[in-house]
Amino acid sequence: MILPFVSVIVPTYGREEALRDSLEDLLQQDYPNYEILVVDQTLQHEPETETYLQALSQTNKIKLYRLNWASLPGARNYAVRRSSGEIIVFTDDDVKVEPGFLKAHIQTYIDMPEVGAVAGRVFDRMKMDDAAQGKTQGDANYKTIEYLPPQAMDPGIAWYYIDLVHTIKPQEVLTTRGCNMSFRREIFTKYGLHFDERFQGSAVREESDFCLRIRQTGYKIWYQPEAHLVHLGEETGGCHDISTRSTKYQLAFYHNHFLMGLKNLNLNQALRLYARLFDCHVLGRPPCHKSASPIKVLTRGVFYTLGFINALFSVVKSRWNDGQVYSRLDEQVS
Repeated sequence: MILPFVSVIVPTYGREEALRDSLEDLLQQDYPNYEILVVDQTLQHEPETETYLQALSQTNKIKLYRLNWASLPGARNYAVRRSSGEIIVFTDDDVKVEPGFLKAHIQTYIDMPEVGAVAGRVFDRMKMDDAAQGKTQGDANYKTIEYLPPQAMDPGIAWYYIDLVHTIKPQEVLTTRGCNMSFRREIFTKYGLHFDERFQGSAVREESDFCLRIRQTGYKIWYQPEAHLVHLGEETGGCHDISTRSTKYQLAFYHNHFLMGLKNLNLNQALRLYARLFDCHVLGRPPCHKSASPIKVLTRGVFYTLGFINALFSVVKSRWNDGQVYSRLDEQVS
């Protein structure tokens, strides 16, 4: 059997040692038929990283692309246009993967032609540390999940029930996580889908937006826990201001949630999403567990309101501007 050719896409911004370690793991895959595309949006690397990337590029171990702008969905689109794989895999620049990582992704497509996207399992380093501590202390809430609850397939509230960290059984899911996801190439070619470059900052919810549109093609999104990795969640780098307390981060966070809802959900679903968003992220109720200080609640409420207004403006602008700024820049260069 001829195995499908695979393109592994790694957008990177401001990462050094973590990027080098991630690429080393990807170069050690036991899958025989793949390429690695690195889309580097870093203005200036440390000398060691620069030398390392140049060496890999010159020996054709990676395809290295340098950009003078930073956008995670823009970088994904840029790389897709330059990739050759029948299957396209996306990872972050701060992950640890085992040699069988790609094989687990690809086997799902071979076994299940109805699947158009695969969501891999993500072991978040911080969540793993919390779980290990809870287990050590005899925490009764420490457990694994076999199958996600029905609410995890409801677009209005699913985002608070989808757990791709602790779930251990393969199953259909509503969305992937951006650091560990793959797609059939025809999702981009036959159906003309692309990542929406209006998703700002860390681009939270851009993969969810993309997956909601995939479901309209009739393809399934399948969770495959064997395609697992560890997401380090480095405190430096990434296509965003890492501080969740920054004004920029907060505005982008709410904008992106509202934009996803305005684009993809019916009125009932959108209202339930926005109500849950307010309850959790503004009022701070579980599972967010944020401070109930009146000043902090009021501040978060302001960001919530501004995020909605900003997202509404993004949707109105789409009547004459689809927001694919970086893709249009690429087309002009081409």
